[in-house]
Amino acid sequence: MPPLALAYIGDAVYEVAVRQHVMARPNLRPHHLHGQSTKYVSAKAQARLLELIEPLLTEEEKDVVRQGRNAKSGTVPKNANVLDYRLATAFESLVGYLYYTGAHDRLRRLIAQGFADLENYRDRG
Repeated sequence: MPPLALAYIGDAVYEVAVRQHVMARPNLRPHHLHGQSTKYVSAKAQARLLELIEPLLTEEEKDVVRQGRNAKSGTVPKNANVLDYRLATAFESLVGYLYYTGAHDRLRRLIAQGFADLENYRDRG
């Protein structure tokens, strides 16, 4: 499957994971939920999350990431730099790949680890 097709479905799967993560926390007011979600779904956040989990990836997963990063989407990012946008696309390609190959436990573990690492990174910053 082409990397951009994987990124397309990966975007949706990741959005559900973010919403589940945010819903598991206190303060379920809609405005608060949206604000918390945006901390995870921006291109910058996805790029950072990918950088944090990259050491955990298999060679096959790294190949998917590489293909996603190098895919030409034909769009220009509005609120992100080009590198973050490409890394976010690579991350979404990985999510789509793991979803489509049925590696759901692996997908959940990587996203959970990424969320934890991202939150620790923010706490230190």
